[in-house]
Amino acid sequence: MSTATIVPTVVAGTTSHRRTGQIDNRFVYASFALAYLVGHGAAALSQGTDPLVNLPGWLPMTLLATGIVAGSVAATVASTRAQRSAPAAEALSGKLLGIAWVTGFTALFLAITGLANTLDMPELQTVLWPTGSAFVVGLIYLAEGAARRNVLHYTLGSWLALISTASLFLTLGSWLALISTASLFLGTPGPFWILAIAGGGAYAIAAMLETRRLATRD
Repeated sequence: MSTATIVPTVVAGTTSHRRTGQIDNRFVYASFALAYLVGHGAAALSQGTDPLVNLPGWLPMTLLATGIVAGSVAATVASTRAQRSAPAAEALSGKLLGIAWVTGFTALFLAITGLANTLDMPELQTVLWPTGSAFVVGLIYLAEGAARRNVLHYTLGSWLALISTASLFLTLGSWLALISTASLFLGTPGPFWILAIAGGGAYAIAAMLETRRLATRD
């Protein structure tokens, strides 16, 4: 199981907020963009039946974890600060959204672990964790965007949920090929390419658009 992919992104934000309840997401978006592009990109290049480069198995997930942890720490600090100055109702919404990260990833852990154990295919977790976690993150971003009336955050969540679903179809195709006695890792790099380019690219665009969003709120 990839430990890096189960690290929750918590509540998006950074160490600065421009007014009461206003959270600056630029550093978080940039951190996750780098994590997706470098981490998942390295996995895409080094996996499959004919990898483009030979990398240690731990390196892609380490690169992914570095960006995710940096963004998560900044998000937690900024969210906590924003909640202190927010009205009681908004502070409660922020706390409930924070708990949703724990609930969502706990449920994902149980689902993927149970499926892998039932099928006696522990290697299945390597592919399902990146796609499954992106799906959970996307759904929680949808909730956060709606609660904070942040259209950019909501749109990013929608995109992450959609591309993770596309990645999952590639994953299922790989395992259907396995049933047909084809190679176990047929198509494995596919989900990583989608997450690296479409996911990392979306975070990068969101980081740039966040500057404009904050400027219009001042």
